[in-house]
Amino acid sequence: MNVKIVNQSNHPLPAYATAMSAGMDLRANLSEPITLKPLQRTLVPTGLFIELPEGYEAQIRPRSGLAIKHGISLVNTPGTIDADYRGEIKVILINLSDEDFTINDGERICQMVVAPYTRVSWQQTDSLEDSQRGAGGFGHTGK
Repeated sequence: MNVKIVNQSNHPLPAYATAMSAGMDLRANLSEPITLKPLQRTLVPTGLFIELPEGYEAQIRPRSGLAIKHGISLVNTPGTIDADYRGEIKVILINLSDEDFTINDGERICQMVVAPYTRVSWQQTDSLEDSQRGAGGFGHTGK
């Protein structure tokens, strides 16, 4: 599938690292480094703008390496970029560690996965069919 992209950064286009990778790393597009203090969050620009086809979204997800090594994650994960959004992709990073973390220009800050989605039409009713699980939740199936 071809997707139109505008790259206003000085970094390469997002690319799959291996033949079976689902996500592509996005990079910070910064004029100067940003230091995140513990529990601080910030909006990080990427310099990328995309035009997804109808029926697709781009999901923005944390990078596992940043999460395990530095406690860096995303506040709204996965973030969703809708097919009709044409603004710059920006990422809300949060520092969940107890140490400062500096984000540098060009640093890989998250992953982007392009995926199809389905829209629903609600059918209002007074009851739902029974299922094996029923109303059990929040650990119910682990008993």
